[in-house]
Amino acid sequence: MVQSINTKVDMKIDATAFTGLTDYGHIMIGDKGFEFFNSRDVRKFIQIPWEEVDQVIVSVMLKGKWIPRYAIKTKRNGTFTFASKKPKDVLRAIRVYVDPANMVSSLSFFDVIKNAFQSMFKKKKKK
Repeated sequence: MVQSINTKVDMKIDATAFTGLTDYGHIMIGDKGFEFFNSRDVRKFIQIPWEEVDQVIVSVMLKGKWIPRYAIKTKRNGTFTFASKKPKDVLRAIRVYVDPANMVSSLSFFDVIKNAFQSMFKKKKKK
């Protein structure tokens, strides 16, 4: 069994981690960090201390009414994407430990398309 890095747990909720294949388990948010534990395989877990969190990237749809997933970008180990049952409650619990300035929304579908067109036209102008 994996030892938790938290001494006090603020929230525990069912969640999904998108790590190549989809892993189902639960998220624990506590005083020392963010943890994901797989419900089937105890060897599959993610522990992110709060000092290691660089940004929390939130996918917002329908003007904030629906949050399908969120990602935690770390300083050294990349980005981890999660989805949970009550994402707003999870993000409120994360906001206690992470600076709200480091919690950003991801680009929308139309922003991605707009950036792609702009980069295509910029490349043509340079040649």
